Amino acid sequence: MIPEYFRKAVANPVVLLITPPLMQPNTPYPATPLLTGFLKSKGYTVFQADLGIELLRKVFSSDGLIKLFNEAEKYQGERSRELRRLLALRQQYIDTIGPVMAFLTNPTTDVATRITGRDWLPESSHFQTSIDLDWAFGSMGIIDKSKFLITRYLQDISDMITQCVAPHFSLIHYGERLSVSLPGFDPMLQALQEAPSLPDQWLIELLDKHMMEAHPDLVGFSVPFPGNLYGGLRCCAHLRSIYPEILTILGGGYPTTELRRMTDARLFDFVHLVSLDDGFEPLQAALLMLQGQNGGDSLPSCAFRQNGKVVYTGVVGNGQGLKFAEIPAPDYSALQQEAYFPLLDTANLMHRLWSDGRWNKLTLAHGCYWHGCAFCDTSLKYIRQYDPSTAIVVVDTMERVMAQTGSSGFHFTDEAAPPVLLRDVSLEILRRGLQVSWWSNIRFERAFNSGLCILMAKAGCIAVTGGIETASARLLKLMNKGVTIEQAAQTCRNFTQAGIMVHAYLMYGFPTQTVQETIDSLEIVRQMFESGIIQSGFWHRFALTEYSPVSLNPGAFGIMPDPSEGNGFANNEIFYTEQRPVNHDQFGEGLRTSLFNFMQGVGFDVPVNKWFGTKQPGTRIKPDLIAKYCSLVMSEMPGQHRRIVWPGYPLSIENNTGKYDLLWVETPEKSISVKVPHGIGEKLLRILTPEKMERITILLVSDFVKWMGITDDTEADLLWTQRWMIKMREAGLLIV
Repeated sequence: MIPEYFRKAVANPVVLLITPPLMQPNTPYPATPLLTGFLKSKGYTVFQADLGIELLRKVFSSDGLIKLFNEAEKYQGERSRELRRLLALRQQYIDTIGPVMAFLTNPTTDVATRITGRDWLPESSHFQTSIDLDWAFGSMGIIDKSKFLITRYLQDISDMITQCVAPHFSLIHYGERLSVSLPGFDPMLQALQEAPSLPDQWLIELLDKHMMEAHPDLVGFSVPFPGNLYGGLRCCAHLRSIYPEILTILGGGYPTTELRRMTDARLFDFVHLVSLDDGFEPLQAALLMLQGQNGGDSLPSCAFRQNGKVVYTGVVGNGQGLKFAEIPAPDYSALQQEAYFPLLDTANLMHRLWSDGRWNKLTLAHGCYWHGCAFCDTSLKYIRQYDPSTAIVVVDTMERVMAQTGSSGFHFTDEAAPPVLLRDVSLEILRRGLQVSWWSNIRFERAFNSGLCILMAKAGCIAVTGGIETASARLLKLMNKGVTIEQAAQTCRNFTQAGIMVHAYLMYGFPTQTVQETIDSLEIVRQMFESGIIQSGFWHRFALTEYSPVSLNPGAFGIMPDPSEGNGFANNEIFYTEQRPVNHDQFGEGLRTSLFNFMQGVGFDVPVNKWFGTKQPGTRIKPDLIAKYCSLVMSEMPGQHRRIVWPGYPLSIENNTGKYDLLWVETPEKSISVKVPHGIGEKLLRILTPEKMERITILLVSDFVKWMGITDDTEADLLWTQRWMIKMREAGLLIV
C-alpha cells in the first residue's frame, strides 16, 4: 500500500518544520508554530525554522551585498540607466545596509533624520513615486517616512538581484511567477535543474545548519502560497540527494487547493508525501508510521507515488476527531523574533497593516460559518467544515503567544470571523484587562451594530477587512454573498465611527457582469471612500476555481469551462468562456489607478468612466446613495438575550435629593454628566459598578431591566428611548 521508504522504525522521531522563502518579512507565518504546538503536545521533539526571513537577513547584509554585487557585475544582459547607476553606487549600498536593517529592528530618531534627509541612502527607480511624502507623513512622522524610503531602497536592490543574479528572487515571493497557474510541472522542473543561484546556495546552507542542529527523521515544508513552492522544492531536492533516509512532506494552502488532482508523479522525485487540508492528522499519522505503529491505510488526506503513479488517500474515520478548540496554542518560541522587519510601501494607514507591524497570527474558528459564496472553494474541508474555538481558549492562547513573542499585536486570519465569537473574545479581553491590538476578516453583516463595533474597539480592534465584491444587487444575489450594499455601507459606518479602519475586498469580472455593472461598482466604491466609511481596498479579477459553486454548476452562471480533462500538475484555476462574453481585462488598470487615488484621498471629482483608456458609459448610481444609506439609523429594541456591557468607568452621584440626580461618568477622555430621574442614579451605580476584582460589568438585558425595577414590556421598550439612557450609551453603556 505504501512505498518501502515509509517502513523504517524510529523509536522517537524528531521533526523539523520549515517555512520556505518567501513570506511578508514583518511577521512569521502561523503554520509551523501551530503544528509545532500540536506535535509537542503529543510528545514529539520538534524544531522549526523560517528560512525565508533567514535568507532575507543574509541577502540584506554587508557580506551578502558584497557577494551579490560581485555576481551582478558579471551580468551580460542589457543594462538600463537605473541598473548602471545602482551598480556604480555599490559601495554606498554596502556601507548603508547594516544601519538600515538595524533601524528596521530598532528605529531611532537619529538614523531616521539621516534617512529622511535624502542625501544618505542611494536612490534608484523605486524612488520615482508620485506620493507627496510631506503630505503623507508630515513633519513628525520621520520614522514612518524612513520605513517608506527604506522599502524603496530594498526594492531597488531586489530588482538588481532578480535581473542580474537570481531570476526567481523577489522581496516577498520567491519564484512565484513559476508557480501561479502552473498546469504542468515542466517549467518548475526546468528551473530546479538549473544551477542554483547565489540566494539558492545560501538557502541550502541555511537548511543544512538546521539539519545539523535538529538531526530530524521527518522534515515538513509549509507551502501556503505559490511563492513558496520553488524554495520548498529546492530544499526538498537537496534533502533527497544528501539525506535520502529522511521522510519529507509538503503541505499547506498551495497543495490543498492546487494539487488535489495531480497526475504528474515527478513531484515525488523531490518529496515523499503531499499533505492536503489540515496538517495535524497527516503529520501525526506519518510519525506513527515512522514508529512502525501503523501502515499506509492510516494516512489521512495525503498523496504519494505508488508504482509510478500518484495515489491519494481519503479522510480516515469521520474526520471529526480533532476539535479546533482542543488544538494546543501555537509555539513561536524557536523562531527568531528579532529577525523580522517591517516594510512600508504605502502611506495608507489601513493598507500598510499587511507589511508593517508585528502581528501574531491566530484563527478563531476552523472554516467559514457562512461557506456560501459562489466564487469561494466552499466544497473544500478547510472552508466547509466550520468548527469555532471558545473565547477563553482564544484569549488564553493570546496570552501565551504574547509571552513567547513579546508582541501584543494579533491578526485573526479567519475566512470570516464569527460576530458572536468576536463579541465574546472582546469581552474576555476586557475582563482580563489585556492590552492588545488586533484586526480580523469579517462579513459586513447586520450583527456588527454600533454597540458591537464600539466593544471591539475598546478591546483593541483597530481594523477589519471584508468582501464587498460588487455594487450590483443582481450579482450579489448570484454570488450568494448574503449582504446588500446598504447593509455593507451601514456596517462600514459603524466600524469607522467606532474608530476601526475598514479594508474592502472588491471583485470584477464575475460571470455575467456587464460593463455597466463594473462602472456602477466603481462609483459605489468612490462614494464609500469619499464618505470616509472605508479607508483601503483591493480589486481582484475573478478566477474560476475548481471547488467553487460556480465551477460545480457552471450553467447557472453563464459560463462554459474549458473541456480539457485536467492538468498534470496544478488544477485549481479553470479556464472558461462566458456565454455572453465581456472584455473584463479592459478595466483592470483603471480600477487599480482609481483605487490608488481614492486611498490617498484624491480623485473623487473624476467621473468614474474617465479612469479607463477606452470610452465607457457613465454611472447610473445616484451621487448621494451611500450618504443616504449612512444617514439611516436602525431603530433597535434590544432582545432579552442581548448583553449590557459597562466598561468599568467610575460612577458618582451629585444632587440626589431633588427631582433629578446628576450622575458623573469618568471616561478616559473626559468627565461626562448625565441627568437622570431621582433614584435612577443609585440603581445605575449599584447595577453597573463592577464586582470586586472585575474590570467590567456584563449582564443580560433581561436582568438589567429587572434590576431597574421594570416589569412591564411596554415600559421596558420605552427605557431605551429615554434621553438619559441615550446619554448613558454615549458615555459608554453598550448593548451587544
